[in-house]
Amino acid sequence: MSDPARDLFAGGKPERRRMTHAPALAPVAPAEAGYDASAIEVLEGLEPVRRRPGMYIGGTDERALHHLFAEVIDNSMDEAVAGHATFIEVELEESGTLVVTDNGRGIPVDPHPKFPGKSALEVIMTTLHAGGKFDSKVYETSGGLHGVGISVVNALSDLLEVEVARNQTLYRQTFSRGHAQDPLAEVGRVQNRRGTRTRFHPDAEIFGSLKFDPRRLFKMARSKAYLFGGVEIRWRCAPALIEGTDVPAEAVHRFPAGLRDYLARDIEGKELVTEAIFSGKITKPGSHGSLEWAVAWMVQDDGVSSSYCNTIPTPEGGTHEAGLRVALLRGLREHAERVNQGKRMGAVTTDDVMATCASMLSVFIREPEFQGQTKDKLATVEASRIVETAIRDAFDHWLAASPAQAAKLLDWVIDRAEERLRRRQEKEVARKTATRKLRLPGKLADCSAAGTAGSEIFIVEGDSAGGSAKQARDRATQAILPLRGKILNVASASRDKLGANQLIADLTQALGCGTGSHYREEDLRYEKVIIMTDADVDGAHIASLLITFFYRQMPRLVDKGHLYLAIPPLYRLQQGTKTAYARDDADKDRIIRTVFKSGKVEIGRFKGLGEMMPAQLKETTMDPRKRTLLRVAVLDEARESTGDTVERLMGNKPEARFAFISERAAFAHEADLDI
Repeated sequence: MSDPARDLFAGGKPERRRMTHAPALAPVAPAEAGYDASAIEVLEGLEPVRRRPGMYIGGTDERALHHLFAEVIDNSMDEAVAGHATFIEVELEESGTLVVTDNGRGIPVDPHPKFPGKSALEVIMTTLHAGGKFDSKVYETSGGLHGVGISVVNALSDLLEVEVARNQTLYRQTFSRGHAQDPLAEVGRVQNRRGTRTRFHPDAEIFGSLKFDPRRLFKMARSKAYLFGGVEIRWRCAPALIEGTDVPAEAVHRFPAGLRDYLARDIEGKELVTEAIFSGKITKPGSHGSLEWAVAWMVQDDGVSSSYCNTIPTPEGGTHEAGLRVALLRGLREHAERVNQGKRMGAVTTDDVMATCASMLSVFIREPEFQGQTKDKLATVEASRIVETAIRDAFDHWLAASPAQAAKLLDWVIDRAEERLRRRQEKEVARKTATRKLRLPGKLADCSAAGTAGSEIFIVEGDSAGGSAKQARDRATQAILPLRGKILNVASASRDKLGANQLIADLTQALGCGTGSHYREEDLRYEKVIIMTDADVDGAHIASLLITFFYRQMPRLVDKGHLYLAIPPLYRLQQGTKTAYARDDADKDRIIRTVFKSGKVEIGRFKGLGEMMPAQLKETTMDPRKRTLLRVAVLDEARESTGDTVERLMGNKPEARFAFISERAAFAHEADLDI
């Protein structure tokens, strides 16, 4: 069972999920029954793509839909990068049909030697792993080495029409859902035209009501022009599709300066550590690879990296980004040695160098290897060496050419490293201090991890439950703080009572982030703060008091998504060797009805968390792989009403609470106090 985070504070009941020790078992027929040669299904042509589109384009959502455009324009970009096309036209028609045209060589239309009766065009459009990019004699570099791109687009389109102009002759063929609708036709002679025109409409059977977003298409087309300065990309869009947006009906993208222009546009108006952008381009015709880069360090913003391989975006980075990071770190270290600052650079890591760095990197290499069909991460090992070697030399020259900006950058990176070390030391000291001060029976049992990432603190009801939780936890990442009794209702308590309350003092000290205006996100010692109380009315009351405390005293902790509720079971159901857990009465009845169905079921009710064996508590409530958590959140549109509700239910006016309960008495009776 996964660990989903669900909004709670905005209202609505959480989804009910059954926690089982062993799945329900259906009667099993003899192994060979009904399983013979006739059960083996063979999918032909492009049918696998339509059955499992997620394997080829990552899903059927909006991102996957626009991936179709990426596959088509990548083919045209490969022609441009290879020097055979100078422009690409992208047009979105009012019907939602997309047209991509280039003036490259055009897809071959002559008969294919291995497929009698079919042209090369039809083979490419209807066969997986067919294309001209597996042989580097055809393309020095390309982005479509999987050989499935345009055929996948064909499979997932209800209409796809291809026109090819070659040798002053125009050819046309139409397809639908992966199948040719007619044979390749010779339309006639054409003058001053060559290349490929692909016109396609996504299939509603696959993508439902999703439509192409003109804003997204426009940005994707513009990014391609940035990535290859030698190409001109012309954009057109039906006016009805762009009403109320800033997308133009027509535009021409051409950026001779490439990534330098791209980065300058993205960081426009931001304060930089060095005035100059470190950029460059190395082209080596006939060699294994070439690359282009642009790097700048910002004063206030977090770093961001954008990388590409053969014009294909690699949002998850990969070996080329690793080469860039190493080149920048080693270049700075060598410069520090030259200016007698080597000792100061000793603790600097690539994370310190990239902390506020905005970088763009584009590589062109033969036969790249990607992780995943959608090519989100480059895996070519040699790309790291190519990038590191090329950028390292250029970076050395850039630093040496301007000692003043090199000194500013060096100081900046060293400051980032020292700040990182200082914060880590402060958190370690804070953790040790909290552990030492709270080292009392039934108090904080801290986790051993030094950092915040991945750490959790469980706020547990009572010492007995705390004892079980301590045995069930992962000591490396999970801390336990038992609370004796009910925490103070902060909504109705005076400031003096708040200051004198030991439970609140223990909780605040354990978290380490302060309260109210003194709250500091960077000092929070745990990534998740999890309230874990009994699955009964008293437990719900304690959880309500704790939520009120965080909502009033640490609202930013809630807004940042750190606060969660654990969902322990109330019942244990057993029938023979089969065991299941139920959250409440309704969940119990459902499991008996759907899982056990017949026979006697032994039902055990947990009176509290302390009554559960540590193994049971871990399996049902604490193990991140199996548990369910509810994330406590306040939606923006409900902030005012949430504040009023908290005051009404938790404030110092009992008549307001009485009125609320009276208004909902029927609901409470119908739900049988299902909390």
